[in-house]
Amino acid sequence: MNIRRVVTGFDEQGKSVFASDSAVEPLELDALAGWKFYDMWGEDDVPSLPRPGDKPPMATYFPPTTGHRFSFSVIPPEGTAAPEGIDEDRAQAEVEAALPGLMAHLEPDGMHTTDTIDFEIVLRGEVYLQLDDGVETLLRPGDTVVQNGTRHVWRNAGSEPVLLAVFMVGARREQS
Repeated sequence: MNIRRVVTGFDEQGKSVFASDSAVEPLELDALAGWKFYDMWGEDDVPSLPRPGDKPPMATYFPPTTGHRFSFSVIPPEGTAAPEGIDEDRAQAEVEAALPGLMAHLEPDGMHTTDTIDFEIVLRGEVYLQLDDGVETLLRPGDTVVQNGTRHVWRNAGSEPVLLAVFMVGARREQS
């Protein structure tokens, strides 16, 4: 699938312009076999307008309380194997460099919890969303999830990759 990012902005006179129009290549990492990540947009601070349309820098994969992220994720079928003979330390360092902070949130079985509210839409395929108590639900194209900082894992029991649109907003977790 070809994914394209068209960004609007403002010129020096305050007129609306197309600031950029480009293909977004997937990020594929040996340690996360079969997964693809398309970094579409995000910011660590509260956005302000007008802006020229340049892509803001982001320090980490998950946004801070003031930030947001927009991406596409491809989830491979269960059992997709990492390339044989990979150097695990090098592969983990590659993930950390490309998606800072992601691995610190992942448990060995893929379960994870983040201080974000995530809005996810299944665009292609079928995927199970499992919560920490083992309860899961099957999601199909058009289904939307509002993930409220819960511990969860994605599981693709099918034979085809799943495509999700993901929008994450940083959240403040209250102590209970």
